[in-house]
Amino acid sequence: MTAPRITVNGAEAPISPAAPHTTVLDFLRERGLTGTKEGCAEGECGACAVLVARPGTNEPTDWVAVNACLLPAAALDGQEVVTSEGLATAGPAGAPGALHPVQEEMAVRGGSQCGYCTPGFVCSMAAEYYRPDRCAHTDTEPAEDGTGTEDGPQHGADPEHGPNGFDLHALSGNLCRCTGYRPIRDAAFAVGAPTADDPLAQRRAQSPPSPVATEYVRDGRAFLRRSTLGETLRLLRERPDAVVVAGSTDWGVEVNIRSRRADCVVAVDRLPELRELRFGPGAVEIGAALTLTEIERRLDGRVPLLAELFPQFASRLIRNGATLGGNLGTGSPIGDSPPVLLALEASVVLADADGERQVPLAEYFTGYRQSVRRPGELIRAVRVPLPLSPVVAFHKIAKRRFDDISSVAVAFALDVEDGIVRKARIGLGGVAATPLRALATEEALEGRPWTAETAGAAARVLRAEGTPMNDQRASAAYRSAMLGQSLLKLYAQTTEAVTS
Repeated sequence: MTAPRITVNGAEAPISPAAPHTTVLDFLRERGLTGTKEGCAEGECGACAVLVARPGTNEPTDWVAVNACLLPAAALDGQEVVTSEGLATAGPAGAPGALHPVQEEMAVRGGSQCGYCTPGFVCSMAAEYYRPDRCAHTDTEPAEDGTGTEDGPQHGADPEHGPNGFDLHALSGNLCRCTGYRPIRDAAFAVGAPTADDPLAQRRAQSPPSPVATEYVRDGRAFLRRSTLGETLRLLRERPDAVVVAGSTDWGVEVNIRSRRADCVVAVDRLPELRELRFGPGAVEIGAALTLTEIERRLDGRVPLLAELFPQFASRLIRNGATLGGNLGTGSPIGDSPPVLLALEASVVLADADGERQVPLAEYFTGYRQSVRRPGELIRAVRVPLPLSPVVAFHKIAKRRFDDISSVAVAFALDVEDGIVRKARIGLGGVAATPLRALATEEALEGRPWTAETAGAAARVLRAEGTPMNDQRASAAYRSAMLGQSLLKLYAQTTEAVTS
């Protein structure tokens, strides 16, 4: 194995002498790249965003924005990173001091004031700028305030998409206290398409760096990555105490906020066996190390309930790193994916050095942040049985519309035939020590007509499901009320769809 190193803005930089827990943020700042800032140290503000070359969906390579404050630098061994400083010289102007098109638009439209958050915004904006399937809309109209002329951008098909195809959700993980966001939105909606001579656009046509085996040990602590699943499972048998990480969106918070340190960290994010997505005759199998963004784009709406989940799961910056395997592996009762996967009757495929076993997700959780997963086992994949129920919804009750922890999460999957509920599956989060199925409510629905009376009676049952508690996000009474209200909302939505 070669000494771990990262290509940063076109130049290789050794990771040594950084400690194995050192974040990409600290690694970059120690090398003078201080455009990358620390704001929250937990992936909430986006001031630390950088671009990483990753396997693409429509091109060999995608430029993906990630939170540098969460990723260990060793996790990017052999990988390619571009910071806000590198964007300028990587742009079509190509000269030191020249501005990249997204930097230019931020400057001329007043998108930067104090400047602290600006480099992170620029990197997230650049990732969307280089998204291969971003295309201009033709059905745009001037905004109500008069913009949309030569002096300003137009609104797209909705307020969150520009006429240039820019999706404002690409910036949902970036916070700014100065501008009020309007100038930043104007800058985002004004950027054009990359030119033919743009080096970063050209880079998309080449394959991203291949994953490399990593063995980085300093001061008695190790960051390890093996090349295959078999090698990884044998390593986990030898080191059952190891912390397994993929996107590190959870472990990175533990390192930064709680000063957790692990003697051994094992990375599984680039294992080919954990990065497959396959549709079979009876199930769709989703690799545990695929990021939520990759799953969203590869599925392209073919699992509608997951399609409802993704926009509400944290921010795009987090979804670019977070995985289903990680979200289930933490065992959190307020994770957003478990309720959805419970409603989909998903199973997890657990693998160790001796083989694999499949466990229904409804039997996976055993207690607060506890599961049936044994030492040395990891989640290889999630299986969702087919066919899918046609009536689905995911309701996330939180204080903010996006990028927030849910107070209550409810997922529905119903089969309604000839006006009768033939099958009902309901997953709940935030109302017990574990995610759970609303079994009593499912029984109250199945075999009964899908009417206001049935929905009202089942809603009363749903209010009593789980053991909700009082905490800083919501009271137990509020959580119970929201459970019942969510079923009434589902009924209203489905009947509106039928009558409209």
